[in-house]
Amino acid sequence: MNTTGPVGQHHTDLSVRPDDDDAESPASRRKIAVSRRALLGSALATVGGAAVVGFTGGRLLASADETAAQPAPSEHSDIVSAFGAHQAGIATAQQRYATLVVADLTVSDAASFRRLMVDVSATVALITRGEEPPPSRMFPEGATTPTDFATGLSPSRLTVTVGVGAGVFELPGMTREAPRRLRPLPAFAGDHLDPRWGGGDMIFQICADDAQVVSAAMRALRARLPGYAVIRWTQSGFISVPEGGGTPRNMFGQKDGTSNPPTGSVEFADTVWTLPDEPEWFAGGSYLVFRKIRMKTANWDLTARDEQDAVIGRRRSDGAPLTGNEEFDEPDLEATGADGTTVIASDAHVRRVHGFSMLRRSYNYDYGFLTAMAGGSPDPLEHPENHPHAPGTADHHHGGHGKLDVGLLFCAYGNDPDSQFIAAQQRMAEQDRLNAFIQHTGSAIFAILPGFGKDGYLGDTLV
Repeated sequence: MNTTGPVGQHHTDLSVRPDDDDAESPASRRKIAVSRRALLGSALATVGGAAVVGFTGGRLLASADETAAQPAPSEHSDIVSAFGAHQAGIATAQQRYATLVVADLTVSDAASFRRLMVDVSATVALITRGEEPPPSRMFPEGATTPTDFATGLSPSRLTVTVGVGAGVFELPGMTREAPRRLRPLPAFAGDHLDPRWGGGDMIFQICADDAQVVSAAMRALRARLPGYAVIRWTQSGFISVPEGGGTPRNMFGQKDGTSNPPTGSVEFADTVWTLPDEPEWFAGGSYLVFRKIRMKTANWDLTARDEQDAVIGRRRSDGAPLTGNEEFDEPDLEATGADGTTVIASDAHVRRVHGFSMLRRSYNYDYGFLTAMAGGSPDPLEHPENHPHAPGTADHHHGGHGKLDVGLLFCAYGNDPDSQFIAAQQRMAEQDRLNAFIQHTGSAIFAILPGFGKDGYLGDTLV
């Protein structure tokens, strides 16, 4: 985290009030760090001359008591409320497009970070309803924002989910204890991590059913950052849900997310939302583990279908385990074939990750052809003999497809990364036939903030 940059001079504010209609909700049980009276003086602070107090055009933005797990009203099926005990974008039915934006803070203290969070929250509350974001001081007077880029488009179930890295808790004036399990991920055997796709102080997970809406939301949030933070890295992805519904498929054609806990279930809550031993301010939050996983699709496509199924332990056709008939049948890890060996091999992916519960909310990515040469090698266009796909090279018979950067933006939500993702990844690294077809190239972990009400802001229990 960089603490030497300029401190933002403007801010909006939203007063804080517990969720009155749900006295037993995690949000209402959290202690509010800043009293409503203390915030009233700044509640009318302006952003570029426009007051933002949780209203627009004289109307309330939305109900304070909708939670992320609840569907939007039928007459507004394209709107997902930003308010609730938990942030939207976790229990929300997965949207088709996503962009992950990770930033490093440039603020010098917790008070400045709080101003950023208030500004971001006001922006999220507006754009998720399809309304224009507050003006930003990064635009000169008379400039329009958001440049009509998404004018006339539906909100398309836009959600913005915000998390923080460990560096936030090192800010001067930060008095809250860091989440107990917010620690750097360990090194795993076989990793090929690129430092450009890891770390960071904050993450914004932006999801919607329209790629242009996602892009417009990214621009709106980017406009809040000058004076507070700088973008460190971004990743963008997509999924397609089969006609009639069902589990999306990844770049290997396999259904991805079959073992997710059902939304709204006790299993979901026990898997995703914070454990009782976490700091009180963190109640209603979660952890997000991100891994950028490059998938060697050329190698996979040249692998026989039966071998693909054996690598995963499921049939590619319908997602059913090799020992079952339907996608959601429980894998029988003890079943043996006529030769006496287990049907699901000892190094099959399903067996290696069996028993580790987490919410997978991943997206495919396709960045096309990798033109850069590793290690600063000469330009292959000027030196054809150095081209990575020249005759005689390992990739020549693939027609260059071995240099495609396509794969999975793996996003796993859970309340205990140690016993969930880390334990599963360690078992994979030890012995998983899938490792021959993938490379982990990016890695990060964040604490996802609890939700907020219409009169609060993201992180109002933290700062």
